[in-house]
Amino acid sequence: MVRAFPLRQTSCKHKGGFIVNKQELIAAAAAESGLTKKDVEKALKALTEVVVAEVAKEGKVQLIGFGTFEARKRAARQGLNPRTKEAITIPEAIVPAFKAGKAFKDAVNVKKAAKPAKKGKKGKK
Repeated sequence: MVRAFPLRQTSCKHKGGFIVNKQELIAAAAAESGLTKKDVEKALKALTEVVVAEVAKEGKVQLIGFGTFEARKRAARQGLNPRTKEAITIPEAIVPAFKAGKAFKDAVNVKKAAKPAKKGKKGKK
């Protein structure tokens, strides 16, 4: 796949050092689909609103091959106040989560072609 947008080098410690922001994503999707940037922006906004609304209701949004957005319950736990070092109880919470699908994982974890073993000279002394 040819990139439809230039990647920006960032100062963050992100592996690879590149981040795509919303406008760059919209431009890339518009170039890939042939739609206008306005149409892609509307579609992206609608998609994110639907995902947020469904996950807020503790539902799931599953996009086969891409992944699943869902709400997960995080149990109450003990923590430490960093200022006073006093033990505190962190209440349980419902948090959004994303689990990547198989096709997404496979695309990210492309195996490089195995290099043939080097034939060394054995037994020379």
